[in-house]
Amino acid sequence: MEKKYNKIILITAPSGSGKTSVVKHLMKQFPSLAFSVSATTRKARKSEKEGKDYYFISEEDFKKKIHDKEFLEWEMVYEGKYYGTLKSEISRIWKEKKVPVLDIDVQGAIHVQQQYPVNTISIFIQAPSVEELKRRLQKRGSETDDSLQARLNKSTFEMTFKNHFENIIINEDFKTACKEVEKIVGDFLNN
Repeated sequence: MEKKYNKIILITAPSGSGKTSVVKHLMKQFPSLAFSVSATTRKARKSEKEGKDYYFISEEDFKKKIHDKEFLEWEMVYEGKYYGTLKSEISRIWKEKKVPVLDIDVQGAIHVQQQYPVNTISIFIQAPSVEELKRRLQKRGSETDDSLQARLNKSTFEMTFKNHFENIIINEDFKTACKEVEKIVGDFLNN
């Protein structure tokens, strides 16, 4: 049973803004944090590990979990590619007496904020420009021309929601962005 004093940290951003890198930095700085592993139907990238970066599941299994109401939030982020936060993952982290850090898309973060309006902090990270975002996505080397354009279109749309979040960090310089997020998270954990 979740208690009202359990905290949640939401880190959200358009794809390519640097949120995952910021989250990895936070995890090294605060031992009281635990990364909430999301479930997804997309294929793993070369560097990603099952159960560490994501739970990679079939679309059929994902839809069954939706039907069984096993998700705190879920979205079809791109056509046929689902992402979601399992309720069991949050409960597991709280049982360990840690604070879950959710690295999730913008719509998912809004859904979590609506369900947990108290003891939740939200941080929106954005690239300094659409051109820089495009450069970062191209640098990954995992995008086709079509998927790159789809991500850029979605990112532009997601930017319109940034004011739904308590904190907005522009990730122009990674070290500066990390320091800003560290301060926000440190203050939140100490309250």
